[in-house]
Amino acid sequence: MNELNTHYALLLGLNESWEVADVMVDPKGQRVEIQLSHRGGKLVCPACQGTCPQADLAPERTWRHLDLMQFETILRARVPRSECKSCGIKTTTVPWAGKHSRFTLLFEAFAIKVIQACRSLKQGASLLKLDWDTAHSIMERAVQRGLIRRSLEDVKYVGVDEKSFLKGQNYVSILTDLDQSRVLEVVPGRNEESAVELWKSLGESQRKQVKAVAMDMWQPFVQATERMVPKADIVFDKFHVSKHLNEAVDTVRRQENKRLLQADDETLKGTRQLWLYAARNLPEPKRDEFESLKQADLKTAKAWALKENFRIFWTYHHTYGARQFFHKWFAWATRCQLPPMVKTAQMIQRHLENLLTYCRHKITNAQSEGINSQVQAIKSAARGFRQFANYRVRILFYCGKLDLYP
Repeated sequence: MNELNTHYALLLGLNESWEVADVMVDPKGQRVEIQLSHRGGKLVCPACQGTCPQADLAPERTWRHLDLMQFETILRARVPRSECKSCGIKTTTVPWAGKHSRFTLLFEAFAIKVIQACRSLKQGASLLKLDWDTAHSIMERAVQRGLIRRSLEDVKYVGVDEKSFLKGQNYVSILTDLDQSRVLEVVPGRNEESAVELWKSLGESQRKQVKAVAMDMWQPFVQATERMVPKADIVFDKFHVSKHLNEAVDTVRRQENKRLLQADDETLKGTRQLWLYAARNLPEPKRDEFESLKQADLKTAKAWALKENFRIFWTYHHTYGARQFFHKWFAWATRCQLPPMVKTAQMIQRHLENLLTYCRHKITNAQSEGINSQVQAIKSAARGFRQFANYRVRILFYCGKLDLYP
């Protein structure tokens, strides 16, 4: 039995302060219980780290450990309490588990890997033979550890975006580190105060290091950013602008197609997707068909040409050249006599200064949109969330690139 106890002590990696007192095996219940005992001697106060004598032993606690040959393994021990002159009586820490945890460090690390691999917390909990709440508590502690350890010193470019939460007009706002493609924080809502809360998660000294922020043209995000990081450039997302231009082209197409159909002309019927392609992305089998459409005297072709021509704006590396190009493009757009394109051109003009900043920083919210796809997958796997706190933990666990392990 002494050899067996020594064997288990080596497996558990116990230090000289602890020993295996007994091992109880229940073959029918497929369970192993390992009784640990403290050897005595001086203790370290968990509060001040000072050396102090032992006061007594706390009531017995149990910890779930990694399964041993498919047997559920439980550790049992009474943890000594220190009697510190400065801090009073404190329960000391144990080398195999974190504070207040019901699991050993090795089990928590294994559980985190399983949950990450499963993507579904329910499925991960089932494999670990845990209930949902217990598995969620492991995930929650992992995120807390990761946030404490996380370094934010090199955050220079960030993105601010929103993501749906509950049904209807219910959103969360997400702050993303664009360089490392990681979520920094998630808060409920998408108003100015929500965005302010996002910025507060960085701290004042870290906010001063931010060079530029990518976002859509949502005014509350703009106002919060100007308020919290006044020296950072705001860069309106170019893909958001492309979306507006595509919508304008499609509006022109729908209006023109309606008029043509009234005259029994089906030229534009079934061509919606063709006008949304960039010229370089057009599928090879469709190129001849699209070329003939472009040569036809169509208002939609004129709108498409305007949309495609605006892509040149994003190639400039200096604001002077980009500004000169925009003025020429804007004059063309406002003379085209296509109300949807005129309206979009005027909208772009109103936001021109925060589009010109793209020349200096060349950042977009593409990483944020990629993370949004991951968030949507998390939401779908969980079949939605009722509580924001759970939603936040899940996003940071999977998308925060945190050091989660104990």
